[in-house]
Amino acid sequence: MGEEGVGEGGGEEEGAEEEGRPRGTGDGLLAGQVALVTGAGGGIGRGIALRFAEEGAAVALHHRTRGVGELVERVRDLGGRAVALHADLRDEDACRRLVHEAAEWGGGRLTALVNNAGVQPTRALPGMTLAQWREVVDMHLSSVFTCTQAAAEVMGTHRGGGGGSVTHIASIEAGNPAALHAHYSAAKAAVVMHARSAALEYGPYGLRVNTVSPGLIGRDGLAEDWPDGVRRWREAVPTGRLGRPEDVGDACVFLASPLASWVTGHDLVVDGGVSARPTW
Repeated sequence: MGEEGVGEGGGEEEGAEEEGRPRGTGDGLLAGQVALVTGAGGGIGRGIALRFAEEGAAVALHHRTRGVGELVERVRDLGGRAVALHADLRDEDACRRLVHEAAEWGGGRLTALVNNAGVQPTRALPGMTLAQWREVVDMHLSSVFTCTQAAAEVMGTHRGGGGGSVTHIASIEAGNPAALHAHYSAAKAAVVMHARSAALEYGPYGLRVNTVSPGLIGRDGLAEDWPDGVRRWREAVPTGRLGRPEDVGDACVFLASPLASWVTGHDLVVDGGVSARPTW
C-alpha cells in the first residue's frame, strides 16, 4: 500500500534509443500519451509504469533511492520510451520542476500523472511527534497537491488534446484505519477528498482527477515479514489472494484512458472485495 518517493532533484534520460519526442509502443489504450508516474522505483509504481508502457504511453519515471534503470530497459524491450527523473517530493520547487521536466521531455506535453509516491512507517498515535506526522502527511498529501497543481498548469493548455488525467494512489485505509497507521490513514483520506475537490475545480480546464484505493498488495518477502497479517488477509478477501502491482496498474490505465472520459472525482477500490466483508 505504501510507495517510495523521497529523493533529490534533477533527472536524466536512461535507455533512450534515439533523440526526439518520446513514444510508447504505438498501440493500446494509451497510445500517444505522455505519463509521469511518481514513486516508480517501488513495487506498485513499477507495476503502474509497466502497464502504461504496455498500453502505448511514453513514461517519465520518478524515483527515490531505488534506481529505475532496469525499468527503463524493460520499457525499451516493450518498444516504448522512458526517462528517469529524480526529485524530492517534500520540496515544492522540486515537485514543480519534476512535472515540467517530464513535460519538456514529452515535447511540451503531459497527458497523465499518477501520484503514487509515498512512505508508510508505523507509529503509535499516543507517542507520535509532529515531525513524524508531517513526514507522512507531507509526503502523501502535500506532494499530491503540488504535483497536481503543476500538472494542471501544463495539461490545461492542451485545449485541442482534451486536457489530461490525474490519478492519486490512495488506500482502503482512507476509510478503514489500522493501528499504528493514523498518520497514513488520515493522509490517504485527505488524498481522496483532494481528488474530488480537484475534479470539481479543474474539470472546466479539461482535467479529470480520480483516486485508486488498493488493498494489500503483495511483494517479495511479505509473507515472511508479516505472516499473521497475510494469513488474516487471505482468510478475509473474497477472491482469496493478495493484490498484484499490475492490478493497481490496470485501474490507473483505465482512468487515464478514453474509456474513462466521463469519470472524475471517483475513488476506484482495488482490494479483491475485502471491503465488502462484514465486520460484525
